[in-house]
Amino acid sequence: MRKPLFRRLASTAVTLGLTSAALLGSGTAPAQAAVGDCPTGYFCAWADTHGTGSMFKTNASKATLGTWDNKFRLVINRSSLIACTYDQPNYVDGVSWYENEGYPTSIASTSVSSVKMVPTLRECETDAYPYWSAETSPTAATFGDMNGDRTSDVLVRDLVGRLWFLPGDGSGRKVGSGGWNAFDAMVRHGDFSRDGREDVITREKATGKLWLYPGTGTGGLGTRKLIGAGGWNAMSRIAAFGDLTGDAKSDLLAVERSTGRLWLYPGTSTGTLGARKLIGNGGWNGMNALTGVGDMNGDGRADLYAREASTGKLWLYPGKPGALGARVLVGNGGWNAMTSLIANGDWSGDGKPDLLATGDYDKLLQYEGTGTGGLRAGDWTTGTWWLLNGAF
Repeated sequence: MRKPLFRRLASTAVTLGLTSAALLGSGTAPAQAAVGDCPTGYFCAWADTHGTGSMFKTNASKATLGTWDNKFRLVINRSSLIACTYDQPNYVDGVSWYENEGYPTSIASTSVSSVKMVPTLRECETDAYPYWSAETSPTAATFGDMNGDRTSDVLVRDLVGRLWFLPGDGSGRKVGSGGWNAFDAMVRHGDFSRDGREDVITREKATGKLWLYPGTGTGGLGTRKLIGAGGWNAMSRIAAFGDLTGDAKSDLLAVERSTGRLWLYPGTSTGTLGARKLIGNGGWNGMNALTGVGDMNGDGRADLYAREASTGKLWLYPGKPGALGARVLVGNGGWNAMTSLIANGDWSGDGKPDLLATGDYDKLLQYEGTGTGGLRAGDWTTGTWWLLNGAF
């Protein structure tokens, strides 16, 4: 019995084959070929295990294989995509996959009836993006809602550097066609560009530059603007916080790698960052995650969640005018098991900010905020959050 793709990934590696069928023209005699004749950029197959005789080749997905249906015995993938093969037409049942590993693979199964060519392995079996659904909040959010529908959104980066917008209704839309793997920090929390729409800030790994991507108000992102000419690689953590200074502008926090100091970079009326202010004298390198979570304790000021690396504890640092107050323990431990902490506002629809966390390879954990700074017990959601490269 064949296992689903994800379950096989979680257990043992299997050498698999796949195909995306470009059918030979009707009435045209197929060319005689050998394995070495499969051109770069294609997935090829033969009806025998020696790689001789007629050759099938394609660089696009094929829902049916015509005369090549159930004929594949040897395959090789020389494309930049992953080839997924299926037992039935229309990409149904018994999925197997082949990457460009430079050598042919013999297929034990005699049932290959469709082929899909995809950029990421998860697309062999599901969408490129995970499933995300949220309730409508009773009030308009100041962060976490990039399309203004009062429903919390999520941004997800996949393994090939595409960016996906998940509006909270189970769907997804590509808002970045590639290149997003160039960033080693991506944060969002409110309107930095002062146009009433939530924005994204990224750090470019190769240069240490800081970029502002203004939100379009529909879930997409506009032309980026440089807000940090360099040197941001000196920071171990960056967090978009919301308004800490009390001037109704979104601010940024950053931890200095060499000293463990925490710096406040106030937002300005022009969408840039002002002169930094020291708000933490040291020790902040002990935290391996910082997340601006909004007003978690109900005092009208934005707050910060921080995860302690040595203990896995989760701490609330309440916002004060231009500073952070004495911390309060939120989670006793175990938070190091989470790969990402995502603050995207009120996804539960009760008017209080909540928290999301990814962990256990494929699942999303949802924590409802209590309104007093804490979190209720988490609930696992759908197991579709696998083989991704970050969510925020």
